[in-house]
Amino acid sequence: MRIIDLLSPEKIALGASAADKAGAIELLVDLQMKSGSITDREAYKKAILAREGQSSTAIESGIAVPHAKSDCVKAPSLAACILKEGVDYGAMDGKPSNLFFMIAAPMDGELHLRILSHLMVLMMDSDFTRELRAASDAKTFMDVIDRYESAKFGAEEEEQSAPSPAQSAPTASEASPAPVQENALPRILAVTACPTGIAHTYMAAEALEKKGRELGISVKAETQGSGGAKNILTAEEIAACDGIIIAADKEVDLARFDGKHVLRVPVSDGIHKCEELIRKAPQAPIYHHTGAAAETVLNESFGRKLYKQLMNGVSHMLPFVIGGGILIALAFLLDDASIDYANFGTNTPVAAWFKNIGGVAFNFMLPILAGFIAMSIADRPALMVGFVGGALAVSGATFTSPAGGAVSAGFLGALIAGFAAGYLMLGMRKVCDKLPSALEGLKPILIYPVVGLLIIGLFMCLINPIVGAINTALYSGLEAMGEGSKIILGIVLAGMMAVDMGGPFNKAAYVFGTSTLAAMTAGQGSDIMAAVMVGGMVPPIAIALATTFFKNRFTADERKSGVVNYIMGLCFITEGAIPFAASDPLHVLPACIVGSGVAGALSMAFGCALPAPHGGIFVFPVMTNVLGYIVALVVGSLVGMVLLGVLKKKKA
Repeated sequence: MRIIDLLSPEKIALGASAADKAGAIELLVDLQMKSGSITDREAYKKAILAREGQSSTAIESGIAVPHAKSDCVKAPSLAACILKEGVDYGAMDGKPSNLFFMIAAPMDGELHLRILSHLMVLMMDSDFTRELRAASDAKTFMDVIDRYESAKFGAEEEEQSAPSPAQSAPTASEASPAPVQENALPRILAVTACPTGIAHTYMAAEALEKKGRELGISVKAETQGSGGAKNILTAEEIAACDGIIIAADKEVDLARFDGKHVLRVPVSDGIHKCEELIRKAPQAPIYHHTGAAAETVLNESFGRKLYKQLMNGVSHMLPFVIGGGILIALAFLLDDASIDYANFGTNTPVAAWFKNIGGVAFNFMLPILAGFIAMSIADRPALMVGFVGGALAVSGATFTSPAGGAVSAGFLGALIAGFAAGYLMLGMRKVCDKLPSALEGLKPILIYPVVGLLIIGLFMCLINPIVGAINTALYSGLEAMGEGSKIILGIVLAGMMAVDMGGPFNKAAYVFGTSTLAAMTAGQGSDIMAAVMVGGMVPPIAIALATTFFKNRFTADERKSGVVNYIMGLCFITEGAIPFAASDPLHVLPACIVGSGVAGALSMAFGCALPAPHGGIFVFPVMTNVLGYIVALVVGSLVGMVLLGVLKKKKA
């Protein structure tokens, strides 16, 4: 596919007229409609105006490239026009724009983005735009595009082996550059990204690299477009560079640039102020990343990569845990347990409203975890596959019960789903790279989602029954312990609540505890349920205490999150401890398990009993021996805190 494959004579207007910016947009939208690639004129126009609302798509030298992605675009398309009199389109140089290319892009697909990036690079060549303006008819206009694209990017059959747009050799029309040592690592690095990832992303990258060649300074630019990151900066290049330019109008992950000179500017500056940015970058402030992925490690081990992939999922999951957990806690605070112990949290309309919203957020928690683990491994194609894998882990779908409901793989199942989906899609991408280039556009919209979804569905239906067998064995073992060993049973159940914090062990203990409530007469409490709840309350409280009294064992972000765990723990929301356990399981889990076990043993020894299946401190007024229960909770939490302080290593 070439640029001219997205263009046609009927979508080119030479010597047209428009009164203003709105008139130019109307003209170009009308030209686009002639392609038959757009199903809804007003929806597409609305998308164009929304993009213009973010920042003008006009660039200097009288050029504008309005563009938008929309569901109403069924195939990529280009329209072009040259106005007899330019209009004010908001260009940074203040000059009117008269040369327009309007891009219509579908929501999915990658091949057309590479072709459109070619156009953006060519637009940086003044000879190219001069010849376009001089074209006498649409055929000549397209011939100019064809000739320049062939000269710069090669014929279509050579495109797969050609350099990326940001790495292309300069055209003959460019000024003779000062010599750059070919095998040297780039001195200046850049990341370019615009909101839609179509036009300015590639133009900024080309402009920076072109200016670097003119100045005799080696520049490499990574483009983060709609088709994913291209020309990716390596750890070796980052370590050796003098400075980094982030020319972006959307969020860019900066963790890998920790300790480097980083200059952050709008993407438009990457087009218009190239020389200034290249000279300023080595003197820019040194960036210090404070997130969990702050460390930049050369030659990363496989274990380190797994850790970073896991933390990507955990960091995206955390808002769902905190937001959902606090709303659920409010539901218990506003409810009346005396109405119906079994439905505590939803007895009153207000409580039910908070519980429902919080529950919806919680239901997204594990699919989000799996989806973003997968995405960190294989980029955007893996997000949907990982998300569905996590949801299937929660639902407990099996081959015999596709609708789920019988078992749930929980937190551990979502972890497995995330990594499985990520490496599955990574393998699929390598396999699909061998397919003919004509099928390139089908990969992200058909092959990846359909085949990936099918395989992850089969995989999770195979995994879930195994987890179900583990749950059944755990439940049967707990029942067999009987009445003769209450304290031991309390240790085991409470400890299980801290083993995987929402996974098979946790759920087996919780289900066992709630089942004992059914055997109680109205208003009578269950000592087993009390031990289960205190075991679930200890991990987040112990972690919160540790972040307060052992601050040097945690990062700054972990200390901030630790405060929220006071609320989570007191409300019996064990999931608040998951991010800490996931980031350092070998030290966090043993401390939490021991602390929970101690609390469970004391709860049983003091004869504490609970008549409700949930609620934390909000059900304390209806408990048997609430003072003894508070002692059990405090002692267990302190034990967990001390062990965390002893086991965890100091953070640099």
